[in-house]
Parts: sequence; structure tokens; C-alpha cells
Amino acid sequence: MLNQKTKIAPSTFANIDELCAKFVNRQAKIGVIGLGYVGLPLACAICGKDFEVTGFDIDSGKIEKLNRGESYIGNIHNDKISGFVKSKKFLPTSEFDLLAGMDAIIMCVPTPLDKNREPDMSYIVATAQSVATRLRRGQLVVLVSTTYPGTTRDLVRPILEEASGLKSGIDFFLAFSPEREDPGNAQYHTSNTPKVVGGIGAEALQLAQTMYNQFLAQTVAVSSAETAEAVKLTENIFRSVNIALVNELKVIYDAMGIDIWEVIEAAKTKPFGYMPFYPGPGLGGHCIPIDPFYLTWKAREFNITTRFIELAGEINIAMPSYVVNKLSEALDERFAKSLNGARILVIGMAYKKNVADIRESPAFAVMKLLKHRRAEVVFHDPHVAVIPPTREHAEFTGMASAALTPELLQAQDAVMIVTNHDSIDYGMIAKHARLVVDTRNALSGISSRGNIVKA
Repeated sequence: MLNQKTKIAPSTFANIDELCAKFVNRQAKIGVIGLGYVGLPLACAICGKDFEVTGFDIDSGKIEKLNRGESYIGNIHNDKISGFVKSKKFLPTSEFDLLAGMDAIIMCVPTPLDKNREPDMSYIVATAQSVATRLRRGQLVVLVSTTYPGTTRDLVRPILEEASGLKSGIDFFLAFSPEREDPGNAQYHTSNTPKVVGGIGAEALQLAQTMYNQFLAQTVAVSSAETAEAVKLTENIFRSVNIALVNELKVIYDAMGIDIWEVIEAAKTKPFGYMPFYPGPGLGGHCIPIDPFYLTWKAREFNITTRFIELAGEINIAMPSYVVNKLSEALDERFAKSLNGARILVIGMAYKKNVADIRESPAFAVMKLLKHRRAEVVFHDPHVAVIPPTREHAEFTGMASAALTPELLQAQDAVMIVTNHDSIDYGMIAKHARLVVDTRNALSGISSRGNIVKA
């Protein structure tokens, strides 16, 4: 493994030392492509260390908001954006021709799955093509988007080389450094989370590490871009598999009359050999529900079946159906009522607590299942006022969060807690709701009138 003190032999391209000096002296101009949950926090972290950052995005609405000093990400405040824009440290733009003036270009674009749950590389390809037509000698290009091993070398590099006529490792330098964002985490953020870096060649690694060392607390060098790509997948597959394990244990223990949450609380008192993971109504976010499938897809190229990873995916995908069935059983048992025509309040649309991010949220799967069974569904989420237009969830576009009041709770046949935001009044829910199906153990410690069911 390489480290920050690795000595690089003199390169055939003379400007490596010059570019390293630009990074160290804060004179380098850095471009960040994709100003979402990864790109915007990264741009702010770079600006905070006195670099000039140009932020690129094809969404004109985002660019307009940022230039007005407005943030659309909850943990980044307006005054921070406004200060960077006014001081000219941050230039949000859709003018991709400005890429030619950057010393480093960082690509932070989505990597979703297509309808067949296979990698959709269209955003990476389109972005690489945009970069390639403006690429010049002496630039560093870093891919951040989560992807399968080999993407940087075998997909991005040929696009950059063929369109530009330049050669990686000689004329420009290419690296991969995966994002490690955790929205809503008060302890760890972009600046203080160690950054894994792998390059296409030792020179690219040196440049990427030198750049990141100027505005992040720590970099972790690995031997190749493929290793760095695998690190990110490993981190998220680890979470996916362990969440699947506790989800399966929840189903088993529930059948035995054992509370999985009590089991976990007791198990985590062991000071070694155990790490707590928690069950829920399904996986959400831009990483854990998606990233494992990038490796399973790539593994097929080597005739390897990823049975363990795929089984975990199947278990997690089945959880929305499980919790809706628990709700159905509870309605029938308590009120002799079916879901058909039942009034259901879903608490929480975001994929995790204390954020507004609804990407891949299990709440959508839950609501679709409820709608399919002809229930009347409303939702409350203090972080999600209105469901924005989404291709995958068009039937819920424009649906607004209902005010959480005793009257609303009393008018429902049941309440299902899908996301356990801290700011929600769970005492009021327990007091006024006829039935509460709690998928997050949010009502732990709150007295029950026999109206609380854990699912």
C-alpha cells in the first residue's frame, strides 16, 4: 500500500510538481460536477480551505438557488452558501466550457440502477464525455460516484483519452476516491471523514492525495483505483448484509414472541465481537439499496454467483411487505377491519431520521402496498413538506405532509411509523392513535394503552 510519504519518480509530464504546489498553495482551481448530497458538501469543504471552486450541474434550478445563496440540503445552511458565493470562492454554473480552466475536476454524479436492477452508467458516461471535450494537459480528474471495480480504468479513461487525444498518466491524471457521506450524522461529515484514494498510476495517486490533504483531515491511499472502488462497495455491502440479518431475526423472534429490540440492547453490552445493527421497514438512501447490485453485476463477468449478497437484498426488499402485513393483521385482530378503506397515517417519508432525503425511501414501497390494498393514505414528515416530482413515484408527486394533531391521529384507523425523526411528538401519537405499528422502536419507553404493535 502506498502512503502520503511515497516518493514518485520524475514523470514524463513536467507539471506534476507544479500542480502539487498549486494545491499546497491554495492556487489550484477545482471543479465539482454534480451539486447533490455528495458534491455540494464537498464543494463547501474545499471553499472552506480558501480554494476557488466552480460547481457544475445540469439542473438550472439548483444553480439559480445557489447563486441566490440558498441551500437545498438540510445540513448546509444558507449563510454558508451565501458567504462563499459573495466572496467569489464558489461559482455555481451550468457552463461546462469552464471545465477547461480547472486544475482538478471531481465527478460526483448519480449511479442508479436501471429497471432490471443493473448498473445505470449513463450519468458517468455523459459526464466523462463532457469533461473529455474540454480536457487539457496537466489536469487531475477524480471520479467519486459509487461504482463497480474497473469503472475508472476501463470506462472513464477510454472516454477521456479518445475524445481528447491525451493520455492518462502522461498528459492528464485520473483517480477514484469514493464518497463517504452520511446525511444527518452530527459527528462525522465531509471534512473529518477519512478519504480513500486510488489512482491510475502512482502520479495520479500523488496528485489526488496532495489535493485532498489540503481540505480533508485524512487520506487513506490504496494501491489502485479498483481497490478504492471495491472499498466503497464493501462498506455498503457490510451494512446491507448485517441489516438483512437483523431483519430476518426480527421475523423469527417475532414468531417466538421475543422483542428483537430488547435482544439487540442486551447483546450490544458485550464489549467485543458484536456490533449492533437495527431492523426496519426496508432500506433507503442512495447507497445501501443500490451498491451491492453493482458488485453482483460485475461478478457475473467472472462467472461468480454472489448468493450471500443477493439473499441479503431479497430479505431487505421484502420488509415493506412484512410490515404492511403486520398492520393488516393488527387491524383485523383489534377492529375486525381490512386495509380496504382503512385510513392510514404514515409517519416519515425520508429514508432515515432527521434528514429530508427521500431517495429509495422504504416509505414509498409501504405506501404503494397500502394503496394497492385500497387503503386511504396520508403522511406526516417534519422534513418533507411536499413530495417532489420523481419518475419512480409519480403517483405521490405533490402529496403534502399533514399537520400532526390529535384530531388527525384520532381520525385514522392506524398509524405506521416508518421514519423515526427526533422532532416528532411520539407521546401524542401513543396517546391519541387508535393503533400504532412501530417499525423503528420509536415508542420505546412510552406507556401504551395496548395500542402499540412492533413490526
